Amino acid sequence: MTTALITGSTAGIGAAFARRLAADGHDLVLVARDTKRLREQATELHDRHGIEVEVLTADLATDKGIEAVATRVSDLRNPVDLLVNNAGFGNKGRYLEVPMADELRMLKVHCEAVLRLTSAAAEAMRTRGRGGIVNVASVAAFVPRGTYGASKAWVVQFTQGAARDLAGSGVRLMALAPGFVRTEFHQRAGMGTDNIPGWMWLDADKLVASALADLARGKTLSIPDPRYKALMGLAKVTPRALLGGISSRTGRKYGPQ
Repeated sequence: MTTALITGSTAGIGAAFARRLAADGHDLVLVARDTKRLREQATELHDRHGIEVEVLTADLATDKGIEAVATRVSDLRNPVDLLVNNAGFGNKGRYLEVPMADELRMLKVHCEAVLRLTSAAAEAMRTRGRGGIVNVASVAAFVPRGTYGASKAWVVQFTQGAARDLAGSGVRLMALAPGFVRTEFHQRAGMGTDNIPGWMWLDADKLVASALADLARGKTLSIPDPRYKALMGLAKVTPRALLGGISSRTGRKYGPQ
């Protein structure tokens, strides 16, 4: 029996990872800020799938929260075989409209926490000679659009670079770059979604299934849908200046309202 630790597990993509991994027979460590929701989720998954579930309440915007999770993924006596760094959020507003404290909090969760937790887990996994890490980014990483996209671009570059450095160690690292997924993400950020076309929405459970298949294949980047793969292919060949204008207009059309 293997153990997976998922941050931001109580909703959206994190909850989809928890459901799929529990159904596949993995024990879980669920991490989020809301203890009540964590306990309800843990009870449901244990009762449905007969797996063991730990609950770890932690706020990854704080050093204390990051340290608590880093300690858990470093435990060689009770190892974590798969780490899913999923916790994250968005800020409503353009650059200079968002308070600096909120921007720094985003970087703490999206970059510092991912760096520290990936490093702690990878060190323990390398010692055992096996393990996997999925760092959830976004297709926003590939277009010049705001600090959210910039933080997710860091996740992609860091993850792929670390994967190369750990090649042959038995530790697999993969950045997951989804598009629009129906989760609590937009609601929490105060972003409207009524103007986003239906074809742009992805199903969280299908996304997770595709991501886990890509991890098993040894991919270091997963864009888990043909529609978004095509869009990102176009982004690669579009001049950056033109892409910046397109992404800015698209952000105003499909972004925060």
